Amino acid sequence: MERRRKRTNRDTRGGLSEDAIRKDSAGSPLELPYITELIEEGQITIGVIRPVGESVAVANDGESTLAMLVRRDGETLSQLLKRLELAIARARTEDVFIDEINSPIDSKRP
Repeated sequence: MERRRKRTNRDTRGGLSEDAIRKDSAGSPLELPYITELIEEGQITIGVIRPVGESVAVANDGESTLAMLVRRDGETLSQLLKRLELAIARARTEDVFIDEINSPIDSKRP
């Protein structure tokens, strides 16, 4: 698998954590810098994918898929977007790609 070339002019942001996702203060504007940057060159899709049968959020940069998340029971749209923001940040800064849609391949199968 060929590794993608990292952009050098990108502002690497830090400080995103699971705690930041849980703290959803009503009335405050949502700040999603990674999603904002991504939609300038790629796209996010939020909706129901019929084979999966659940609401999902998918982010890709035009070359590869960065994250595929399944909306959790009771999860608000704001919380899903914040999880997507965190997943995009991990893909951009740590090369960790999250896929909650596809089942992992069983390495013991022939």
